[in-house]
Amino acid sequence: MKSQILKNTPLNLRRRTFLKGILATGATAMFAPHILHAASRGEKVRLACIGIGNRAAEDIKCFHETGMVNFVALCDTDMGAPHTQATLKLFPNVPRFQDFRQMFDKMGKDIDAVCVATPDFSHFPAAMLAMSLGKHVYCEKPMGHSFKQVELMMAAEKKYNVAAQMGNQGHSEANYFQFKAWTEAGILKNVRKITAYMNMPRRWHDSTKFTFSKIADYFPAEAIPGTLDWECWLATAQQHAYNHGYMNGEWRSWYDFGNGALGDWGAHIFDTAHEFLHLGLPTEVEPTLKGWNPFIFPQATTLAFRFPARGDKPACELTWYDGVKNLPPLPANLGSAVVDPNIPPPSNGKLDTKSRAPGKVIYGDGLTFKGGSHGATLQMLPSEKAKDIQANLPKVPKSPSNHYVNFLHACKGEEKTRSNFAVAGPLCQAMALGIVAQRVNAKLTFDPATKQITNHKVANELLAGVPPRKDWEQFYKL
Repeated sequence: MKSQILKNTPLNLRRRTFLKGILATGATAMFAPHILHAASRGEKVRLACIGIGNRAAEDIKCFHETGMVNFVALCDTDMGAPHTQATLKLFPNVPRFQDFRQMFDKMGKDIDAVCVATPDFSHFPAAMLAMSLGKHVYCEKPMGHSFKQVELMMAAEKKYNVAAQMGNQGHSEANYFQFKAWTEAGILKNVRKITAYMNMPRRWHDSTKFTFSKIADYFPAEAIPGTLDWECWLATAQQHAYNHGYMNGEWRSWYDFGNGALGDWGAHIFDTAHEFLHLGLPTEVEPTLKGWNPFIFPQATTLAFRFPARGDKPACELTWYDGVKNLPPLPANLGSAVVDPNIPPPSNGKLDTKSRAPGKVIYGDGLTFKGGSHGATLQMLPSEKAKDIQANLPKVPKSPSNHYVNFLHACKGEEKTRSNFAVAGPLCQAMALGIVAQRVNAKLTFDPATKQITNHKVANELLAGVPPRKDWEQFYKL
């Protein structure tokens, strides 16, 4: 079968030889000079896309609309699926690949940057190989599937001196510039409490697919579609038998493949609070779960992240709520939800912007703020102090470039990416700690200095993620 690649086929031998050459000779020397030269000429960025269906198709559309790219390669593990076929029809003359390793092997010198929009668990190997080759990387959120993967991705961004951007697109919109201006002006200060929530139903809440109390194993093996390279789809994950129940977003339900509601939406909801309040990494994460299962995410999750004092900033507790009935306590005068009209719809249904819009409440020094997700701006809740401040709010600059344009300008050395891995990495690592707390269903004590969980041996081991399969461990050495 096409997807069952034998270990010693010419293609697999070429993959291994290619990676060994990178490890031995130093990757940036192979391609980076050409990239810098292309950028200096002001040419369009030559973009390769790893993942081309579902959410990836939206990224491709947004990059195309900038008018700043030439698509030079399209890569997806299933080129015969309807969602990938739609993209291929739009770009019939662009070279296509099923394996990103083969794509770099054959076309590395023709690529300036990549968009990595694969399932959460497979961001890491594609992004690491790209950076090691001197390619700029736009990577969907969350950056990696484990704390360690994110750590290595942050180090690679710095080591290989590439432009990297995590795909939380609201980080280049109005909320970003407002939050920055209000913290710099001292309006948002002394924040000691943040409530963040996402109460829309998720895939693992669907009783037609899951009876969560009866999920006691992985799905049974099915025949692998002839169009799918299952080996490459699994990437660095543990070996699993193919089942259609893992595909097309259904992977989000499983710890082995997804990062849950927190990993999916946290980077859209409290990303600016995390950056501009300098939250960093928490010292404690305490879960309260309903419907816990060792394989799929809980039916309801409350996570209390406790961040220590930072300089003149007080300690802050950020509490995350997900689950259809796990509604957070909110101020009586909250009013209507704050909704960004540009939020892309979830892949499994419509976004409920009335009763269940995702959002946050930030409790500052004498002021309380409500906000939504993505680019939605904050609003002050009514109070006497709010009345006094309203007339003296600082001017908030307009965004000079959306998230995609910002990345492409950064590829040319003209701007700095706003959600670069140095910024997005600690956010993703904080969320990764929350997911570990979900998996072990226990309170965690974390040492940000040593980056170790100090009170739970199994949880501490989970920071590294699962050991990669043979021939995929090399990505941890790049």
